[in-house]
Amino acid sequence: MGEFEEGYALLEQKFGNGKDNIITLGTIALQRGESGRPLPVVRGLDAYYEDGVFYVSTNAQSGKMRQIAANPDVFVASCAEMFTASGRGENLGWVMDPKNAALRLKLRAAFAAWYDMANNEKDENCCILAIRLTKGILNVNHWEKLYHMDFVNKAIVENAGIV
Repeated sequence: MGEFEEGYALLEQKFGNGKDNIITLGTIALQRGESGRPLPVVRGLDAYYEDGVFYVSTNAQSGKMRQIAANPDVFVASCAEMFTASGRGENLGWVMDPKNAALRLKLRAAFAAWYDMANNEKDENCCILAIRLTKGILNVNHWEKLYHMDFVNKAIVENAGIV
């Protein structure tokens, strides 16, 4: 097993297997700050992980989804698992769209404790956000080993560009 595959397997172990993960998502605000520069916006989310993608049930009218529509470049982090990554956000559409049927069932299972309370599936704005990882760093045992991962090319890189 190569180093990328090793790191990828660790991500699956840490985030996969149908878990409800708490991650931090960073986007860029639609408004600019007093300096005139773009402002970052960060929030915690519940996310389901599978094969290099975090999935979130949300509302298409939410601030994060409007920000992602304007700029799909995002950043995710998990302090608990010492993982940071850049990625691309994508609105997969209404949770009840037939193309989302299999994924919707996975989200409902992972988020079973709160899914129905937080989501109105009859509302066509109830959607699935896919966060497709592009580059990331997995820090194992407080700097014992770093995996600088390029998810697009499925390779280890010298610097994932996010430190």
